[in-house]
Amino acid sequence: MLSSSILRAAARNGSRRYSSQWTSSILPSSSAVVTSSMPLQQKNDRNNKTSQSYYQYNGNSSSSSRSYTTKSSILQMPIKTIDVPTMGDSITEGTIVDIPVAPGDYVNVDDVVIVLETDKVSVDIRASEDGAVVEIYGEVDDVVEVGSALYRLDTDAEAPAGGGEAPNAVEAPTPAAAAAPEPVAAAAPVAPVAPPTPPPPAATPPPPSTLNVESITTTLGTRPERRSKMSRMRQRVASRLKESQNTAAMLTTFQEVDMGNFMEMRVRHKDEFEKKHGVKLGFMSVFVKACTSALQEVPAINAYIDDEAKEIVYRDYCDVSVAVASPNGLVVPVLRNTEYMSFADVERTIALFGKKAREGSLSLDDMTGGTFTISNGGVFGSLMGTPIINQPQSAILGMHATKMRAVVDEKGNVVARPMMYLALTYDHRLIDGREGVTFLKSVADKITDPSRLVFDI
Repeated sequence: MLSSSILRAAARNGSRRYSSQWTSSILPSSSAVVTSSMPLQQKNDRNNKTSQSYYQYNGNSSSSSRSYTTKSSILQMPIKTIDVPTMGDSITEGTIVDIPVAPGDYVNVDDVVIVLETDKVSVDIRASEDGAVVEIYGEVDDVVEVGSALYRLDTDAEAPAGGGEAPNAVEAPTPAAAAAPEPVAAAAPVAPVAPPTPPPPAATPPPPSTLNVESITTTLGTRPERRSKMSRMRQRVASRLKESQNTAAMLTTFQEVDMGNFMEMRVRHKDEFEKKHGVKLGFMSVFVKACTSALQEVPAINAYIDDEAKEIVYRDYCDVSVAVASPNGLVVPVLRNTEYMSFADVERTIALFGKKAREGSLSLDDMTGGTFTISNGGVFGSLMGTPIINQPQSAILGMHATKMRAVVDEKGNVVARPMMYLALTYDHRLIDGREGVTFLKSVADKITDPSRLVFDI
C-alpha cells in the first residue's frame, strides 16, 4: 500500500484519485505502478480516462485483474534549470569568476550562486527561490553564453536544521610523565698535562681579489615576474581605448583656470549646503554644470558622427559621463539630463555612483550612453595629461591637480593663486579648433567666476 505522503505527492503531480477498492504497489523500476482489481468489463467505461496509460496484464488475457502505469504517476523531483540571464543589448556572453557555493549546498532567496564578469560590469547571479544546488554547468574562467544553462536548483529540498553548534569539548590535559632523574655523570679521569704548543707562524696576507662579475650579478637579488589573466573588463577597456585612437582624429587643447573664487565660495557655504541637502559640496558639481552650459553654447561638442549613415547627430540633451576608479578598473557612470540637475543633484548622484563602484554594484544601465565625459585625474595628483575620447562621444574634459602658482593679476601684481590645468581632447573630424577652444574657454571662465553660472552667461 502506498504511504499517504506518496499518494499526496502523486496527486500533486496530476495523477487520478483512485477508489478505495484499488490496491497499489511499487514496481522495482523508478515509476510508480498502480495495480487495480477492477473487473475487465469496466474497461470500456474507463477507456477514455486511461488513454494515457500503459497496460500490463497479469497472466493471460482472461485474467480478472490487470496492472497499468500512468505517466502522471511518475514522481519527479521539482528541479529547475537556471539559465544565464540577459545582461544588456550588446552583451552575449560572460566569464565565470567566482562560485561561492558548491553542488549540494542549500541557498536562500537572493543568495549569490555564481558571479559573472562581462565587458562592462560584474553580475551576481542570485537564487530566485530557496533550494539546494544540484549541479553547476561550468567552472571558474569558463565562458558562458546568454540563455545557456547555468545551474540546477532543487526547490523541494529541505533547509538544513538550525541550531547552535555543539560546544567544543575540552579535553583534560594528560598528566605529564614524571621527569626521569638525570644520570649522574661519571667522574672524568685526570688527563696528563700537555706540553706547551709553539706559537703559530705569522699569517701571510691574502692575495688581492680579482673582480668576479658573476658574483656581483648574483648579489643584486632575484628578479621575479608574475603573470595574471586579464579580466574581461580590462580587455574591454583596452580594446575600446585602442579603437578610439584608431577611429578619431584626436587633438588636445589646454587652458588654465583660477580656482580661488570657487574655493572661497565653497568654504563660505559648504556647511550650510551639507546641512540642507545632506551631501558635501565638492568640485565636480561646478564642473558638471559649467560643462553642461558650455555644451549648450557649442552643440558640436555634444554631437557625434554616425559612420554608417555618414551623418552628424546633434543631441539637445546633456548626459555627462564621470570617470570613477573602482577596484576592478575604470568605470564611467552617466549623469542624465544634467541641464535639469542642481548642484545638490549632481553631488548626490556622484556620491551614489562612487559608493556603488566601490561595492561593485554598478549596473549596465548606470554606464550606458553619455554625450560628454569628465575625467578627474587631479585626485591622484596629475598635473597635466591628455585624456582619450570615450567612443562614440566626440570630446572629453580632463581635470588636474590644483597647485599654488605665481600669476599676474589684473593690476599687474604677481600673486599666488590656486591654479588648475584643464585639457579638452576632441575629435577633429567633427569639431574645429575654434569650437574646441571656445568650449574650453567658456568652461574656464565659468569656473573662475561662478556667478556666470547663476546668471547663465
